[in-house]
Amino acid sequence: MAPPQKGKAPTRGAKQIHTENNATVYFYRNISLAAALVYHSITIAFYFDEISTGTIILNFIVSILYVGCHQIMCKLSAPRYSENGHLVDPGLDLNMEGGIGEHLKDIVILTSITHILTLFSNYFWFMLLLLPIRAFWLVWVNFLGPWFFEKAPEETEQDEKKRKKMERKMKRYQQ
Repeated sequence: MAPPQKGKAPTRGAKQIHTENNATVYFYRNISLAAALVYHSITIAFYFDEISTGTIILNFIVSILYVGCHQIMCKLSAPRYSENGHLVDPGLDLNMEGGIGEHLKDIVILTSITHILTLFSNYFWFMLLLLPIRAFWLVWVNFLGPWFFEKAPEETEQDEKKRKKMERKMKRYQQ
């Protein structure tokens, strides 16, 4: 095992990013397909009489999540080639820490786990509520929280001089 590197992480080439993006898209597509296949085959084999409208709706939502995440990952990682066939842009790096690809992969993992666990109890469908909670958390931490709790800008000498000048002007107009 290599020792951890100090400093800046080494850069990866466009071809390596493209190869890793393809592997990532195929891996998460296979996870979602496997979870759906296991769920539907067991449900049809053993619980066909117990399928309710709610279960059908929740499976439809899960299918939308699977397909949506897969399509977004494909679009984000779509490479661009030059006219002579050389790779110009590998697309967005799906394996970048803190990137949108990381969140899409988390959605696929949570959805797959939920899909499999619902074979044991329908109460596991409530795990899908973690998705909007996580989305709200990300919006709060990255946008709303800093905006609400931003410190007021401190007055500088120049601002104070401008304020005093405006006060003098206001006094002149009032007289």
